[in-house]
Amino acid sequence: MLVLLVLLASTPFSLSAQEPLDVVITGGRVVDGAGNPYFFADIGIRGDAIAAIGRLASHPARLRIDASGLTVTPGFIDIHNHSIRDIFDEPTAAGFLYQGVTTLIEGPDGSSPVPLKPMLDKLSQHRMSVNMGFCIGHGSIRRAVLNMENRKPTDQELARMQEMVREGMRDGAMGLSTGLFYTPANFAQTEEVIALAKTAAEYGGFHVSHIRDEGNGILEAVKETIRIGEQGGLATQVTHHKIGGKMNRGRSAETIRLVEEARARGVDATIDQYPYTASHTSLGAALFPQWAFAGGNSALGERLEAPDTRAKIKAEIMRRIENERGGGDPSNIVFTRCGPLGNLDAGRSGDRSLEGKSLADVTRASGKEPTIANAAEMAIEIQKKGGCGAIFHWIHEEDIERILKYPHTMVASDGAIRMGHPRSYGTFARVLARYVREKKLISFEDAVRKMSGLPAQRLKLFDRGLIRPGMKADLVVLDPEKVLDQATFAKPFERAEGVRDVLVNGRLALHNGRITDGRPGRVLYGPGKADEAN
Repeated sequence: MLVLLVLLASTPFSLSAQEPLDVVITGGRVVDGAGNPYFFADIGIRGDAIAAIGRLASHPARLRIDASGLTVTPGFIDIHNHSIRDIFDEPTAAGFLYQGVTTLIEGPDGSSPVPLKPMLDKLSQHRMSVNMGFCIGHGSIRRAVLNMENRKPTDQELARMQEMVREGMRDGAMGLSTGLFYTPANFAQTEEVIALAKTAAEYGGFHVSHIRDEGNGILEAVKETIRIGEQGGLATQVTHHKIGGKMNRGRSAETIRLVEEARARGVDATIDQYPYTASHTSLGAALFPQWAFAGGNSALGERLEAPDTRAKIKAEIMRRIENERGGGDPSNIVFTRCGPLGNLDAGRSGDRSLEGKSLADVTRASGKEPTIANAAEMAIEIQKKGGCGAIFHWIHEEDIERILKYPHTMVASDGAIRMGHPRSYGTFARVLARYVREKKLISFEDAVRKMSGLPAQRLKLFDRGLIRPGMKADLVVLDPEKVLDQATFAKPFERAEGVRDVLVNGRLALHNGRITDGRPGRVLYGPGKADEAN
């Protein structure tokens, strides 16, 4: 009873013995999102927030949820998500909801709507089951100002880019995202990004980056991301951190050391990660040299018609198949969606008949042996026809485990509502099933912290991510012994199991394993928007 009194004393709500709560969750084991050991308690909800924690079984309530034998956690926050592509067609975001995800953060990899406000306004009028927030994308801003030109901005152009970041932060962006692996962002020098990071820092934002190189150049790329945060004066995050390529196994020990050294200097550097040994991006972005896309697709086509330039492009594709994204074998590259939605580079119609086939399969079907040289030629021909998204099996399991164990790593899917990679439907459940329950790599409490309290802290969502009186009631009721990812590379849209109930802003979005029609999600805004309101 002492626990009840202490917790009730800290809440801003008045808990009358006669006035019913809207929801009471009883009998569950509570994991609070801060990494603390679990405890048994009831949770009372009034409106969209947690009103009380303690012994509430006899308190009147409009709705009672019996969580006996189950665990209650904060809703999971996916800090790297691409669901804006499909949220208007599938507003339930079912694949995420069945994992206990209550908040999706869009605008990663340097790609976001610019300006941001029209999209936020449109989303605020859209009935969806999950919350959504945005980062403002450096790559999208650069494209708006410089198109696909491979050069430094002038002082006037840089000032315009800074003003676009400023506008995005005022509109409600959580921070600045960069995708220095992708064109045209890859054409930017570090100093350009630092200048924009300083602008985001003025509004309390953070920096999150798909780093410039996740293969052989990974150490320099991590150093660059740290430098952006250190000189930009804001928190900085290596997103979907992975170690890929035959020569790089085990180098997560070195990248984590870089992050630790930065933190010791006072840099607020963190990591996020998905738990799979394969990545997903466009064929062109993964295999082609970035300089080949300068000037856009027409310029790429001209380069491929020039024998000497084509030979240079082919040589780089061969190197990446051998040593990086291809993992040394064209069979490791499997096509997903071809055409505009699957290809980040072309925006033209691709060959849908390739979907589900490997680069080796397609090369062999053309009558040639699937050597690396022949596969590189086939990749060029596919890109000329519009390109494809692809899965790349090139990541090392031992590095996944080391990165996940690191205390300042959070879990994120890098997924979308419809994506031919199991991370969309499986990331959060996979961590709990494989790395907590089966491998005992981390504790359940720490896994939940990496999925809720830690990303909420990074995003400055100070009213979410923890189970505390006064916090927003984004809550999950699940069975830790049964939670399981069902999605595979062959069947990426199989929903996860083990999550029974999900509440978003105090209302049920998933109940007894079924999605409700309540759609209680909201648009969430960053600290710059809140400051402006004040």
